[in-house]
Amino acid sequence: MGESAAKAELVSLRTKLFYGFGSVAFGIKDNGFQTILLLFYNQVIGLPGPLVGLAIAIALMVDAFLDPIVGQVSDNLRTRWGRRHPFMYASALPVAISYLLLWNPPHWSHQALFVYLLVVAIVVRTFITFYEIPSAALAPELTEDYDQRTSFVSFRIFFAWFGGLGMLMAAYTIFLTPDATHKIGQLNEGGYRHYGITASIIMFAAILISSWGTHRFIPYFRVPAARKVSILQYAREMFSSMSNRAFLILIVAGILFNLSTGLVFALGLYMNTYFWELSSAQLSIITLSTFLAVVLAFAFAPALSKRLGKKRAAMMLFFAGILVGAIAPTLRLVDLFPANGDPILVPLLFLTTTLSGGLAIGSSILLVSMLNEVVEDSELKTGRRSEGLFYAGSSFMQKAASGLGLLASGLVLSAAHFPAHAVPGHVDPQIIRNFAIIYIPLTSLIYGVATAIIGLYPITRETHEENLRQLAAEMAQASEPVDMGVTR
Repeated sequence: MGESAAKAELVSLRTKLFYGFGSVAFGIKDNGFQTILLLFYNQVIGLPGPLVGLAIAIALMVDAFLDPIVGQVSDNLRTRWGRRHPFMYASALPVAISYLLLWNPPHWSHQALFVYLLVVAIVVRTFITFYEIPSAALAPELTEDYDQRTSFVSFRIFFAWFGGLGMLMAAYTIFLTPDATHKIGQLNEGGYRHYGITASIIMFAAILISSWGTHRFIPYFRVPAARKVSILQYAREMFSSMSNRAFLILIVAGILFNLSTGLVFALGLYMNTYFWELSSAQLSIITLSTFLAVVLAFAFAPALSKRLGKKRAAMMLFFAGILVGAIAPTLRLVDLFPANGDPILVPLLFLTTTLSGGLAIGSSILLVSMLNEVVEDSELKTGRRSEGLFYAGSSFMQKAASGLGLLASGLVLSAAHFPAHAVPGHVDPQIIRNFAIIYIPLTSLIYGVATAIIGLYPITRETHEENLRQLAAEMAQASEPVDMGVTR
């Protein structure tokens, strides 16, 4: 392939599909950890809940601190396979094996099983990080174009959501089904084994296919000059790069966004079960709205960004999402929404959930895409390209915020005096009302503050193009021969 043809192929649909498809592995891992891992080890294997939670929390903390190290090392790696692909290829088999082991634990004592879960969870998260951080950092290398970067990010988020949700739906409908000895499918240990085998194969294939699909573009990626630096200098450079004003604004906004999203994920089931009193069948219908929300976000986020710019579009989607998400519960609090059990209730909730979810996912696409322009802004100020480090910082932020979201959700339940072992329809209506009165304004307020902070983000389409122009001028000047005063 000629150089001009290769550069044109860099932003093709084929490349975006290969680039995005790898995030299926991350989506499967994330959904598995967030939705069924606790239930599996606690209710099926018999490990006490606090020990399961402690193991997952420790693994999360180890993973979070590993992120910037992987990002910094990949930024400075020099091989014939580039800076990112060695990590990506190396992660595939360990990810598959460790995720398989996660769902096939031995029947040991509680103490030994805790250690087993802790070690395997750390290994899974570590090798997913080895893939996810370098792979995500390819976006600013694949293209410098302001709008194309949003397109790449939208493909990545699309596949992550669909991979995770698709595997979860497969678990509920194919693997975790009742049999002769398990009347409740979620307690079928054999189903989890089959889920683990299938998920591991898909994750292995997704990582290798994505890595192979982007491999041929390695010669066209930017490769900064190799440098010999000490560990102390590495640390100083990490601090210097991550002190970038635009990056810090995105980090603070992202922490608030993920904090509120964590609250919504953690307490949304409480709202659906106790506030709306939905049955399990109705809950599955509402869950399907997330698939439609992802498609909507994938369709309109890049288009809106191209028309308005990333910052304005993100702020608009954030604000609209706040309003739409609060409509139904607010109207219920003032007795202007259909009663529980009304045939129109589920269709209305499906509609509002789809719209609010699409707006939230669309704003997250733009928030991640805005990180791409920080790369050139930082390079102009520091002389270093730090794609991996910035994406690692963003990943660290998401993991920290998700942990805060779980903590905050417990505080909300405590503040509302929500009882344990509550039965839907038999909880004091005032407690349910108090819960909603705390939950709705709190999540809306946090989203609102995040929206305001995004308004401080300084990089626009015009400033990004100016940064590219200045960097091109500096590179051209550096490549000019030095005049030694020799007469020609």
